[in-house]
Amino acid sequence: MESINFSVDQEQCIGCEACVADCPYLILAMDEGIPAVVSDREPMCIRCLHCLTVCPTAAVSIGGFTPEDCLELTGAFPDADQMEALIRGRRSIRSYQDENIEPAVMERLLQVAWQAPTGVNSRGVLFTVVDDKKTMHRLRGAVMDRLAEHVRTDSLPEHLAFFAGFLKLWQEKGIDTLFRGAPHVIIASAPNDDPCPEQDCTIALSYFELFAHSLGLGTVWDGLAKLAFVELVPDLVAKLGVPADHKLGYMMAFGKPAVEYHRTVPLRPAAINRVSYP
Repeated sequence: MESINFSVDQEQCIGCEACVADCPYLILAMDEGIPAVVSDREPMCIRCLHCLTVCPTAAVSIGGFTPEDCLELTGAFPDADQMEALIRGRRSIRSYQDENIEPAVMERLLQVAWQAPTGVNSRGVLFTVVDDKKTMHRLRGAVMDRLAEHVRTDSLPEHLAFFAGFLKLWQEKGIDTLFRGAPHVIIASAPNDDPCPEQDCTIALSYFELFAHSLGLGTVWDGLAKLAFVELVPDLVAKLGVPADHKLGYMMAFGKPAVEYHRTVPLRPAAINRVSYP
């Protein structure tokens, strides 16, 4: 197994044991006042890097990463009111501008969203993204052509017969129900043998969505597209580059919104079951 390359700057270390206490797999222990790796437990390390991030004096480095590679968190988080506004104000966007997201914004969105947590820090989530509207146009056309073939040959499964209506809207009125006319789409997938591939994909897209909205972008959870790709055009999944051993977790259409919302929605109070365990 590759070494985790744990090191401590002894001049910076104050012996607070924060890294030892926060290690979820008990990889670390104090050795003459300095944190060190317990040799027979090193293979259990999941590279969560808690030790690097919890150190108050920036003394710890691990896995080739140093404190200089990290963002400082003090004073950097949005306040509670801002987070509440973001969560309450998020809307599903079904109307988009016909233009690409700038490459630098797209790259930032993808890199930040990929930081979402995964089971046992497996980090197996793959983002397959259509980042150009011309490519999206061709993909949309290919899916609609395949859907038309299903309708023509009467091969739509009974539980998906309603897709014929989507095709009719597209052919007669140019209404794109499957992708909502978005210039971009993202597929989150993860290896089937990951601890929890489907959940990891959903969490990753949740982070993607919130960060996208903070950048002034819009998203919509695209269950119809996922249904089409999984059940009607599965060969296109491979053609897009999703590995055969991956579970397609979910899809999301996104882009610059062509609609603006001005206030939150007053929903009913949360359904809460408070436990009083005997």
